[in-house]
Order: sequence, then structure tokens, then C-alpha cells
Amino acid sequence: MALPWLYAGLLAGCASGIQFRSQDHAGADEPAPPTEMITERLISAEHQQHQVRANEDLERLLVPNPPPYAIGSGDILAIVVWDHPELTGGLVTAANADPAATAAAAANANAAPQGFVVDHQGRIQFPLAGLLTVQGLTEEQARALLTTRLAKYLANPNVTLRVQAYRSKRVYIDGEVKSPGLQAINDIPMTLVEAINRAGGLLPTADQSRIELERGKTHYAINLRDLVQKNINPGLVMLAPGDVVRVHSRDESKVFVSGEVVTPKALTMHDGRLTLNEALGESGGISPLSGDARQVYVVRKTPQRTRVFQLDARVAGSLAMAEAFELQPKDIVYVAATPLANWNRNLSLLFPGALSSAVNAANRP
Repeated sequence: MALPWLYAGLLAGCASGIQFRSQDHAGADEPAPPTEMITERLISAEHQQHQVRANEDLERLLVPNPPPYAIGSGDILAIVVWDHPELTGGLVTAANADPAATAAAAANANAAPQGFVVDHQGRIQFPLAGLLTVQGLTEEQARALLTTRLAKYLANPNVTLRVQAYRSKRVYIDGEVKSPGLQAINDIPMTLVEAINRAGGLLPTADQSRIELERGKTHYAINLRDLVQKNINPGLVMLAPGDVVRVHSRDESKVFVSGEVVTPKALTMHDGRLTLNEALGESGGISPLSGDARQVYVVRKTPQRTRVFQLDARVAGSLAMAEAFELQPKDIVYVAATPLANWNRNLSLLFPGALSSAVNAANRP
């Protein structure tokens, strides 16, 4: 009978371990990604690579001393030339007028000053001074420029210039915040913390470890908790006009545990951190009946390629390595079955009920 030879072939095939294959867009099989054994050296290299990448992003975003606000196209300027209300249409009294009337007029002028809109070319039209290019200038620089122009026609002009409405620069914040939407950049530096506060703060479902900053074609991943642990003030992360900030939800930062574990499930990361040991523990551990401790896999999809890591949980120090190996969102943890469990399942598929019938027959008196 050829049945024992069939059993031996199945057992030999199962003992070789699982095989990972991938396909291209046309459906053709591609070479399987190489399996990387989880060792102390690999864990150290992963940590160093993560730190280098995080530090590069931080250096580009941190601005300890933000520059003052620069006027842009679309802003509305409030300009007052004291003792010359005819230039702005305001009601500013002369210096020899009644003090009470002077104070009242000044209050009215401050409450509703005449506005000058900066056009698409960054210019304003002002009486006597003509066209002035103020785009890119601070309030002080624009005031000095206007004063210099008016000095040709007025003796010692006293000019007040400020931005009445900030409309030229904006950032957009989306995701797990109370009030997502556009936020105008004004004279208060628009840091990441300032933008989140203006949006009403983070929701309880927000993942503080996964805040994405999109600036043009560049994407930055920001971990607020990691910044605090490094003694870096998150208020130094400066936003630029046109930035898009997305605060991800914790439900998006999941790790999937399947295979021969007691309770396969999807696990939510704890503020961006979950180790392989924690994932196995929260899933009840490796099944003592069918799990192969030699074949604990982590499958990770990266923009460049798919990576497969393997841990042999039987070797000395494997528990410490599993605790030090940090998972990433969307990782898949898979525990393979033992060769005996695979043989039993394949046999049951070929001959349904045959194994249980044989066991029952053997137990009969």
C-alpha cells in the first residue's frame, strides 16, 4: 500500500517550514523576500536607522527663533498717518485739539481703521506714496518704507501700520482634532502645538505618535511622545504656509496577529509602541498544541519592498529579543504550525474522518 509513502511525503513537506511568495502586477510569481533572523545585531541596526531618520526630520522642522510675520498677498493693512486724516479717511485730530475729543477720535480710528488690501503682486496704493511693494516685509519694515516715501511731501510723518486681516498664509489640519480645517497664520508663530490648539485640541482617539506633516511633496512623521522623551519642545516644530497636518487615529495603528496563537486578533498599538513580545502576550501566546516556536514571523510592507523577519523562540535570549523588537503599524505577526499539526491537517483534508476513525478503532477494547 502506498499510503505510508504519502504520509511520509506530507510530513517531509511540512517540516520544511512555510514559504512566502509574492506576485507582480501581471500575476506572475516573484522571488520570495529573504527572511531576516531577529538577532541583537538586527534590532540594534533597526533602532539606529530609526533614530537617524527621525533626527533628520527634526532638524528641518525645528525653528528655535521664528522670524516675525511677513506681509503677503491678500493681507489687509491698517495704516494711519497721524495729523493727516485725509490720507486714510480716518478721523484723527490735530495735536492742539481738545484732549477728550482726541482720545475719542483715536479710539474710533483704531476700532475701524481704513484697510489697504495687498494685491496679487504684493503692492498697495497709498496717497502721495503711490505703489508700494510690501510683500515679504515685516510690519516695521513696511512702516519704515512708507514713512520714507511720505517724508518727501510731509514734514516728519508719524505713521502707524499693522496687519488688520491675515489672509495670505494658511495651514490645514485634519484628522483626530475637534475642529479640523484651515488655520490662518498671523503674528503668533504657527507651531504644531499652536495649530493643534487652534483646532480645539486632540481627540481621545488621536494617536500622538503618528502625526503626519505634508509640505509639498515631502512627508514628515512626528511622534509627540518621542519628542518629549528626547527633551525636545514640540512648540519648536514650525509650520510653513501650505502645510497639511494630519493626526491619525489609533485604530489606524494596528498590528495583526494570526496563525498558531491562542487568540488571533488585531491589536492597537500603545501610543505608537508595541513589541513582538507584547503582541504575542496579548494574543494568548503561542499555541502549545500546534504552534511552532521556531517559526515566529513578522511581515512588514515598506515603500521599497516587503520584509520578513523570523524569531526562533527556543534559543536563549529570544524573550529579550522579542521584547526589544518593536513592531510598526500594519505589521503581520504569524506563528507557523508544527510539522505534526500540518501533517494532521493535510491528512484530514485528504481523508476526512480517517484519522479520528483510526484513533477510535485503536481505543476500542
